[in-house]
Amino acid sequence: MSSSSSSSSSSSSSSSSQSKLPLKPIPGDYGLPFFGPIRDRLSYFYYEGRDKFFENRIQKYQSTIFRTNMPPGPFISSSSKVICLLDAISFPVLFDTSKVEKRDVLDGTYLPSLAYTGGHRVCAYLDPSEPNHTSLKSLFLSVLAAKHNKFIPLFQSCTSELFNELEAKISTKKEADFNTLSDTMSFNYVFRLFCDQKPSETKIGSKGPTLFDKWLLFQLAPIGSLGLLPNPLFYFEDVLLHTFPLPFFLVKSDYKKLYDAFYESGGSVLDEAENKLGIDRAEACHNLVFLAGFNAYGGMKVLFPGLIKWVALAGQKLHKSLADEIRTIVKAEGGVTLSALNKMVLTKSVVFEFLRIDPPVPFQYGKAKLDLVVQSHDAAFEIKKGEMIFGYQPFATKDSRVFDRAKEFVADRFVGEGEKLLKYVYWSNGRQTEEATAENKQCAGKDLVVLLCRVFLVELFLRYDTFEVEAGSSMFAASVTFKSLTKA
Repeated sequence: MSSSSSSSSSSSSSSSSQSKLPLKPIPGDYGLPFFGPIRDRLSYFYYEGRDKFFENRIQKYQSTIFRTNMPPGPFISSSSKVICLLDAISFPVLFDTSKVEKRDVLDGTYLPSLAYTGGHRVCAYLDPSEPNHTSLKSLFLSVLAAKHNKFIPLFQSCTSELFNELEAKISTKKEADFNTLSDTMSFNYVFRLFCDQKPSETKIGSKGPTLFDKWLLFQLAPIGSLGLLPNPLFYFEDVLLHTFPLPFFLVKSDYKKLYDAFYESGGSVLDEAENKLGIDRAEACHNLVFLAGFNAYGGMKVLFPGLIKWVALAGQKLHKSLADEIRTIVKAEGGVTLSALNKMVLTKSVVFEFLRIDPPVPFQYGKAKLDLVVQSHDAAFEIKKGEMIFGYQPFATKDSRVFDRAKEFVADRFVGEGEKLLKYVYWSNGRQTEEATAENKQCAGKDLVVLLCRVFLVELFLRYDTFEVEAGSSMFAASVTFKSLTKA
């Protein structure tokens, strides 16, 4: 089932239980031109902070749907005006591509220079109604399907190298920076998966993560922050990151190295694109770089540190429960197989709970294709054609009227009857209960992401009884430092 079919039923007024909700004007305002967006940007990044920015407006307007401006604003965004959706009921309208247009909204109210993608509007920037979307996403789905037998063994090899590095650094330095090691593992996995070759065997060698990091930063800087407190320094950061786009020429040579590496090593993917789907080889390669670097590697930069942080914070009781389940089932099944993984109900639930409480991609955008009515728990609101709709997912998936103890990490939340709540887990740009297709915008690697998180926990607890970390935050992800690892 596509995301558009189910989400249309959840966001329309056809439901007998919600059709009687009062139609109200959308509260909130955009302020004065130019000054309003800057006011909201400073509040969002510095004066209030991201979560408080939304919490305070929910309280002010007594509504989970309201108008505001979203960064970056002048002079990067042509318009900062959005209608905010912050509950589990209204949020899914953003998945319904019959109602919202997903053209050029990946990063929100601005589009990075197409120089970062070789002059091409890559698949992530396309609305499903555009012809190239179906062919490009079909390519991605086909490639992933063809490589499914490599998913687990290749990841086991990469995580083994990661854990060896962690142990070595803890042994010598008494701590280990997980993010750097995880980034190296993630890049190696992605490159080997798509290119059937180790990056160390190519010209980029060990520089892949650094090259991608710079390329990602230059595109995402307008919506990022170092988290500076309100002091004179934040004005400098605001001007540097949020006022003018960072120029592509500073990373042009880095991008060329990445492009050349994927062009030379990704022949099987590019051959399929060119020969079976009629996609220009250069365009296919730029899309492959974006898929590998932005979607896959960029996602994993957030994914694995976040997973480790939440499991670490849950404590030793959960660690023991996971270790017992994982070791018992792996022994009975004779190894780490899909069959074994599917029997690990607690492990599976822990992954879904992490993806619920701390989704790797917190923002979703879409522009209304027509006049429509969107409903929250308490009221209905009319959105006009052409208005930008924005959803902040961590609030939608921590909706206390859907989830008990919504702001707590509940490891077994999705065990047994709890599985019924998976339709409210939205991390993949769609419901967890739905599938990615060439005709929707749900993450092509949705099932792979869940699989890798589960395998990561399996390999971790086959090897260790428990672990301790120190967790903080960086521009776009949790920062995690391992303090100890207790071997099994």
